[in-house]
Amino acid sequence: MTINEHITHLAGLPVVAFDPQTAPEHAGAPVAWRLSVTDDKGRDAFAELVTTWLDTVDPASVQALVVGDWGNAWDIAFPVQALVDAASRLANLRAVFLGEMTFDECEMSWILQPDITPLLTAYPALEVLRVRGAMSLQLQAVQHTGLRELAIESGGLPATITRAIVESDLPNCAHLELWLGTEDYGRDTGVDDLAPILDGTRLPALRTLGLRNAEIADEVAAALATAAVVSRLEVLDLSLGTLGDDGAAALLDGQPLTHLRRLDLHRHYLSDEMMARLPAALPGVDVDVTDQEEEDEDMGRYVAVGE
Repeated sequence: MTINEHITHLAGLPVVAFDPQTAPEHAGAPVAWRLSVTDDKGRDAFAELVTTWLDTVDPASVQALVVGDWGNAWDIAFPVQALVDAASRLANLRAVFLGEMTFDECEMSWILQPDITPLLTAYPALEVLRVRGAMSLQLQAVQHTGLRELAIESGGLPATITRAIVESDLPNCAHLELWLGTEDYGRDTGVDDLAPILDGTRLPALRTLGLRNAEIADEVAAALATAAVVSRLEVLDLSLGTLGDDGAAALLDGQPLTHLRRLDLHRHYLSDEMMARLPAALPGVDVDVTDQEEEDEDMGRYVAVGE
């Protein structure tokens, strides 16, 4: 799997690419603005684009922002200060997606991200933060009562990021999505790092947990079989990884899962028998076992998004 299409909505709002010429057509309309520059525009191009954007639209009307390519994203970390400096003007910003790029713009594991802590500090009312790419990504433990949804998409998630999330005080975060990835692309997050989330001592409002794109999917599934957090989840998402029959059997043999609204396992390595067993064992649960993969003779199992 490669990410070859841009998102069309963020936080329920349609994404509109910012163009100074056409932006007035969307005046007053609730949209998610998309800011992106091409690699040949120079190091200051994105900051200049932000300035033009803020001078063209009504900043107070902006609710959602999608950041695409900021120019040479494999060489320059996202210039987070441009958004931090604009915080007083973007008083109603509620959703941000950093690094929303397709593979031909920049492979996920090549995207350089900054320390995103200043962004969370500058926007205490931010409700949705999604970040694509974990190369050079940093996060310090924060207290943030506004955040409802946090997602880190990566080809390999560093344990430092996982631990910072665990150590943060996010009392209203209902949706956590971590793309764990592979060791080859920087993953050193293990099940032990996830323990404070799994045992329910952190993120008290959590209702959707995604541990996706994981080369340790069977190990994660085994841990979830007895994890206290599961009893209060509505959605459990283990998609895009290397889940096989051992992991699925651990889930079914563990605590009850029939309270879930959805169990997303799509893009997996389950046998035909297990694919039939799962929905039969969980009546009333929306179980997604689509996109069956076959183990490669040479490579074995691999995650959907590595590079």
